[in-house]
Amino acid sequence: MPTESHEARRARAGRIAKRLARAYPEARCALEHRDAFELLIATILSAQCTDAKVNEVTALLFPKYPTAQALAAADAADVEAIVRPTGFYRQKTKSIQAAAQGIVADFAGQVPRALEQLVTLRGVARKTANVVRGVAFGEPGLAIDTHMQRVNRRLGLVRSEEPDEIERELAALLPEREWTPFTLRVIHHGRVCCQAQRPRCEACPLAEECPSARKFLAEAKPRAISQRARARRTR
Repeated sequence: MPTESHEARRARAGRIAKRLARAYPEARCALEHRDAFELLIATILSAQCTDAKVNEVTALLFPKYPTAQALAAADAADVEAIVRPTGFYRQKTKSIQAAAQGIVADFAGQVPRALEQLVTLRGVARKTANVVRGVAFGEPGLAIDTHMQRVNRRLGLVRSEEPDEIERELAALLPEREWTPFTLRVIHHGRVCCQAQRPRCEACPLAEECPSARKFLAEAKPRAISQRARARRTR
């Protein structure tokens, strides 16, 4: 297969973005939140945890500690008891309380908009910062989670396995106005179609633009034939 030029990859990225927009026009952040503070805390808690479980936990956490000031001053044992279902609860409690304390001490109790300021908060790396910037503040942001890594590598839009480098590669392919909607749609696509174990290439709206689709479909065909043969033998 010939090497794809940067210009050709950029054009294909644009076509993929349009296909995603048609397929998932209502894609949104799955973490329930009312403001930037709640989104920041929920995103920290979402590490190695499902968004559904985080939403269950924050439904209890945020009414009790609705502001950075309240969470910063909370009893750690009480916060641990609430966030425990998300896993790694002691570390996460330290992270969200330290982030809240940083917001109070350094930013007058308000979540900052600038990426350079967000990443100074404990538990906030570029992914979390870009989620907050893109979703809460409407600023351009490419949040590189596991879905963004997997899907974009399968699509052949990026080569790196490192999140920061993937962010740079995608930034060079897409206009800034596309960064946040592209992120939300790719994450949704990764959940409903391009799963890690058995991607649903036969139903994928991106299959015509995806170099991995042919490979996965070729692998799926003999597996389906084998399954039908076993089913006939058991009748």
